[in-house]
Amino acid sequence: MMRAIAIAGVAALVLQGCSSQEKTVDVSPDVMDANTREARESVKAFFGELKGELVSAIKAGGPGHAVSVCNTKAGEISERVSRERGMALSRVSLKNRNPGNAPNDWQRDVLEMFEKDKAGGKDPAKLEYRTVVATADGNQFRYMKAIPTAEVCLNCHGAELAPAVQAKLDELYPKDKAIGYAVGDLRGAFVVTRDLSRD
Repeated sequence: MMRAIAIAGVAALVLQGCSSQEKTVDVSPDVMDANTREARESVKAFFGELKGELVSAIKAGGPGHAVSVCNTKAGEISERVSRERGMALSRVSLKNRNPGNAPNDWQRDVLEMFEKDKAGGKDPAKLEYRTVVATADGNQFRYMKAIPTAEVCLNCHGAELAPAVQAKLDELYPKDKAIGYAVGDLRGAFVVTRDLSRD
């Protein structure tokens, strides 16, 4: 069951009772706010660096080259930011390009809630989710932020792709599902998790 709440004017979700093994844990507002702040900063650091790499790649060799750069750089940047900030950062999508970006059950639930919120008129750029759950390994902080499709994203994720882009996607991602988007569609979400039992 999910319940919508507001975080500083930003749409957010609290997941209650994800499964029989995972239950929502009440933590102090200070703990929740501190972890949310760090998660947002992690997403900003990752996205800022990846965007810079992609813009440079497009200028150097066009969108087809950007697909290749994203294929190699996204994982490297994500791993480094995760290591530096003590949080695990990734991206997931209901229509994933990389098989490694397929959502697990709780991430799928949040992505579907984001889609409902967007359909209900909420700004997709402001959709967030945060919670703490008890897992078999201890308490885990979870955060997700929706990724809306911007105009530039259509070069590699739109309905009509240049032949060079399509060829590169066919080569690198033969099971690609991440096409056919329009501006404003939800392409997925950033995911940040942190094991609070180690703090």
